[in-house]
Amino acid sequence: MASLPSVAVSGNIKLDQEFRKHPTSSISSEKSGIANVSYQKSQTITSLDGSSEPRSLDFREALEIFREGSNKVDSSYYVPLLQECIERNSASNAQAVHGHIIKTGSHQDLFVTTFLVNVYAKCRIMEDAHKVFDKLPKRNVVSWTALMTGYVHNSRPELAIRVFLEMLEAGAYPTNYTLGIVFNASSTLYLIELGKQLHAYSIKYRIDFDTSIGNNLCSLYSKCGNLESAFKAFKKIKEKNVISWTSSISACGDNGDSSKGLELFTEMLSEGTEPNDYTLTSALSLCCTMQSLGAGMQIHSLVIKLGYELNLPVRNAIMYLYLKCGMINEARKLFNGMGDMSLITWNAMIAGHAQLIDLAEDDLSAYRSGIEALNIFLKLNRSGVKPDLFTYSSILTICSSLVALDQGEQVHAQSIKSGFVSDIVVATALVNMYNKCGSIEKASKAFIEMSTRTLISWTSMIAGFAQHGRTQQALQLFEDMRIAGVRPNQVTFVSVLSACSYAGMVNEALGYFESMKKDYRIKPVMDHYACLIDMYVRLGRLDEAFGLVKKMDFEPNEFIWSTLVAGCRRHGHIDRGVYAAEQLLKLKPKDTEAYVMLLDMYISAERWKDVSRVRKIMKEEKLGELEEWSWISIKDKVHSFKPNDKSHPQSEVVQKYVDSLIDQVKSLGYKPVESLELTDEDEETTLFSSTSFHSEKLAIAFGLLNTPNAAPIRVIKNISMCRDCHSFVKFVSLLTSREISIRDSKRLHKFLNGKCSCGDFGALL
Repeated sequence: MASLPSVAVSGNIKLDQEFRKHPTSSISSEKSGIANVSYQKSQTITSLDGSSEPRSLDFREALEIFREGSNKVDSSYYVPLLQECIERNSASNAQAVHGHIIKTGSHQDLFVTTFLVNVYAKCRIMEDAHKVFDKLPKRNVVSWTALMTGYVHNSRPELAIRVFLEMLEAGAYPTNYTLGIVFNASSTLYLIELGKQLHAYSIKYRIDFDTSIGNNLCSLYSKCGNLESAFKAFKKIKEKNVISWTSSISACGDNGDSSKGLELFTEMLSEGTEPNDYTLTSALSLCCTMQSLGAGMQIHSLVIKLGYELNLPVRNAIMYLYLKCGMINEARKLFNGMGDMSLITWNAMIAGHAQLIDLAEDDLSAYRSGIEALNIFLKLNRSGVKPDLFTYSSILTICSSLVALDQGEQVHAQSIKSGFVSDIVVATALVNMYNKCGSIEKASKAFIEMSTRTLISWTSMIAGFAQHGRTQQALQLFEDMRIAGVRPNQVTFVSVLSACSYAGMVNEALGYFESMKKDYRIKPVMDHYACLIDMYVRLGRLDEAFGLVKKMDFEPNEFIWSTLVAGCRRHGHIDRGVYAAEQLLKLKPKDTEAYVMLLDMYISAERWKDVSRVRKIMKEEKLGELEEWSWISIKDKVHSFKPNDKSHPQSEVVQKYVDSLIDQVKSLGYKPVESLELTDEDEETTLFSSTSFHSEKLAIAFGLLNTPNAAPIRVIKNISMCRDCHSFVKFVSLLTSREISIRDSKRLHKFLNGKCSCGDFGALL
C-alpha cells in the first residue's frame, strides 16, 4: 500500500549577522552606481535608469538586463530572481544570474552565494552547487546544511554524510535541521550505527526531546528494523505533532506490528491530534494488512468527516482495503466514482483483484476475479494512462494464475514497446508467466534476454525446467547460477530437488540435500522433504518415504500425506495408505476430497465396514458430493463444465465428441479406469461408475471443437485429475497432435505426443 513519504524536518536556524534577511521591495540605494531593481511575485520589475523614470519588467527582461549589463545591483535583489529560477526549474537562467553575480563582485556576499548553492541543488546540478560551495568566502552551518540537503534531495545520501563529516572536522556545529538531514541520509543508507552516534549527540546536548529530532529518530530506527528504539524515541518527544504520530504508526506497519499501529492511531485521536492524509493512508494500510474491515470502515467514516474523501491516496487506500477484504462492490463504486484516476488507482485495483484470486472461496470465483483484472487493464490502456513496471508485474502474475498465455503474450508485446521489458521485475514476471502457462521455450527465451538476473529470476527458471520434466536443463542452470556467483536459497533447492524427483535421481537428490545443509547452512523445511518423499513414492520405495516422515522435525502437511496415499494405492500398500489417509483427514477434517481418497482406498481393499463407517461420518459432517469443475477460456470468454454437464449450449455435441474420442483412443491402447461406488451403504454390493464425462474431458472436447487445429488447449480444474482422465488426455494429445495443458489443484500437467510433464505422477491419483 501507500508508504509514508519522508517527513520534512523543521528547525530554527540561527543566522549570523551577515545572513540578515534583505528586503525585496523597491528601495532607493544611496550607494553610487547601484541601480534599484525590485522583482515582485507578480513577475514585474521596476528599474530606475539614468533618467530616473520607472519602467515595468517581466522575468525574462530582467534576465536580459543581467546578461547584457554589468551594473552593480544590491545583492538582496538577486534572491527573488533565483527563487523564480527554482520555481521554473531553470538551471540555465540560474547560471545567467550567477554570471552577473560574478561580474559585479557580488559573489563575495555570503548570503547570495549560499542561496546559489541551494538553487543549483534544487535544479539538480550538484556539480555546480559544490563548485559554488568550494568558492565561498566563508562557511557556516547554513552553507554546509544547504549542500547536504542538496545531496539528499538528489539521491546522493553518501555524499551528504561525507559533507557532514567535513563540517565537523572544520569545527562547525550542526543545528537541529542539519541533524534532520543527516538522519534522513542515514535512514536511506540503513546506517544504524551512524544513527546511534547522532542519537547520542542529541542526548548529550539535550535535544533528543525536540519534535523534529524525535521524528527523525523514530523514522531512522523504523527503517533499520528496530521498532523498540523507534518507540522509545517517539515517547521521549515532549510536543508530539501529527508527523510524530504518523511516523510511529507507519513504523508499526513497516515492522510487522499492525495491531500496535492501530492502537497508536486510536491513542492519537483520543489525545485530540487530528490526522492528516498521510496518517489516514498509513492507518488504512494497517487495516489492509490485518484485513480488519470493521476498523477500516470506521476510518472511512472519519475520512468523510474530515473532508479527505476526495484525496486520491486516501481514496486508493480505502478501495484497496475493500478489495482485500472481498467487498468488491464497494471497491468498484469508489473506483467508478473517481473522475481523475492516477496510475496508482489503476494499479491498486489490478493488485486488489490479484489478491482476490488468492482469497477466493473457490477456483471459479478466483478465475472470474482474474478476468475482471484483465478487463481493468484493458480499460487502463484505453484511458491513455501509461502502465508502469508495477502494472506489468501485477497483470503478468494474474495471467500466470489464469494460465492465460494469449493475454500474457499481448502484455509481453506491450512491455517491449514501452521499454519496461528490460526492468528486472517485469522480466522475472514474464519468465514466471510463461513457465506457469506451460510455454517453457518462451520462458527460456525471456530468461536468456534478461540483461541482469536476480536470485528470483534464476530460481523461477530452474523451477520452470523442473515442472516441465526437463531435469538436466534445470540442474545445469543451477550450476550456471552458482558459477555466476549467485547464492541459492531455500526456494532454489526446492526446485532442484523437484527436478531430481521427476527424474528419479535419488543419489543426486540426496547429494544436493546434504550440500544445502552443509555448504549453504540452509535448514531443511517441509517443501524439501516433500520433494524427497515424492521421489521415493514415484519409485515405489515406500519404506524410505515413510522413514523420511519419521525423521522430520515437524508434522507432515497435506501434500505429503496425499502423496503417500496415492503411492500406497498405486503400489498396493493398503494398510499404510489407510493410515496416511486418516492422517490427511486430521489436517482437513471437512475436506470432501480427502474423504473420497480414503473411501476409494477402502473400496479398493473391499473393506466394506470401513466404507460404511466413512460414509456415515460424511453424512454426519454434512459433506456432499465432491464438487468438480473445469473451465476453459476461448476468445476472452470463460466456459465452465461440471461432470455430466448438460447446461452448456453445446453439451449434446460435446458429449458425443467425448464418446467419439474414447472410441478412437482405445485403438491406441487407452483402457478406461472405472470408479467403484456403493449403491447402498447398507449393502456390500458395488457398481462401476463411468468417468467418461468428468469435467476436464468435457472442457477439452469443447476446446478441440472450437479452436483451430494447431491451437493448444488450456484447462483449469479445481481438484486433482483422476487416473482415468490423466490416461485419457495422454492418448488424446497423441491422437490430435495437440498440446494440452491442465492445471489442477496439485500441479500443471502438460500433455504432448502422449506424454505428461508430471512424469506420469497423475497416474497415481
